[in-house]
Amino acid sequence: MSLEPEHDQNALTLVSGYRLLRGLGRGNTSRVYLAEKIGPPDAGRQALVRAGQRVALKLPLADTLGNPEAATRFGNEVRLSLQFRHPHLVQGLDGTSFGSETFLSMRYYHGGTLARELTQALLPLPMALRVLADVASGLAYLHANDAVHQDVKTQNVYLHDGRAALGDFGSTYFQAQGGRVSGSPFYMAPEVYQGQLTGASSDVYSFGVLAHELLTGIRPHQGQTYEALMVSHLTHFPPQLSVQGVPRSVARLLDQALAKKPESRPTSALLRRALLGVLGESDEQEPETPSADAPAASTANRASVGRHGPQTPAKDAATPPAAAGPTTPKPSAPAEKRSWNPFRKK
Repeated sequence: MSLEPEHDQNALTLVSGYRLLRGLGRGNTSRVYLAEKIGPPDAGRQALVRAGQRVALKLPLADTLGNPEAATRFGNEVRLSLQFRHPHLVQGLDGTSFGSETFLSMRYYHGGTLARELTQALLPLPMALRVLADVASGLAYLHANDAVHQDVKTQNVYLHDGRAALGDFGSTYFQAQGGRVSGSPFYMAPEVYQGQLTGASSDVYSFGVLAHELLTGIRPHQGQTYEALMVSHLTHFPPQLSVQGVPRSVARLLDQALAKKPESRPTSALLRRALLGVLGESDEQEPETPSADAPAASTANRASVGRHGPQTPAKDAATPPAAAGPTTPKPSAPAEKRSWNPFRKK
């Protein structure tokens, strides 16, 4: 979720056992506040937050609750944020995934998003490599759990004391269960534009886009409309990454992450090991073991989009994608027609 700074006029408001202190930002589907926990957790919720602790509290907008699809995505984020346990995934502490009292309490990352940080200047190379290693570590954990994030981008990377965590799991799904193909246009892999099955390699492609953007300040694919971006991702080959201080072997892996064919891309685990190696660290220091709560992997359902099925977009021109959130790409074999704007906010 991309957040815009805002000031909250309703300080000291109590919501779900939390006192709202100030607004941190507003995204496409929710508002986020700096909040303080008041009293013990509600009965029936196993919260990881203590009284007096300050957190980031995410509350859905009224429009989100009134839209079944958006409400489902928010509930999905609540459930998975509370389920995943990894130092480089945004940690959920407390929450309710459905109903009018839906909310998510998360660890507060005072550094804000990577996207906001990059509006100031490029990060120093050691910090950039540190952020990339952290994000790759979080992705490797998800992929080891048979989960696909589907929305890796700078807006969903959060910073805290020089470290990074990947968040926003509204579009994340376990491959054994299936899920709706989704993504953000600047970061979507070619197969996502074609409405094909997503997987770990699709996340790797998005990570490759993020890495090039972080290291060079320029996204490898540009365009002012969905169609222009699609053509670029499907047919354009960016120049090789060449950044002083980045070993050629690592740069080559980051280039391969942008391969048109999913099978030609490295794994997130390989990227993590390479980036940690540049930092002089061992990959054994970063956990990757699947959690006990993750559903078992199944190859039987991987040939289909999942229980939601594909969506069919219209072919109308889009507005500039700078403010776009996650979108559902155009399927190769549409089953029905519907009006759709790939850059509208959700």
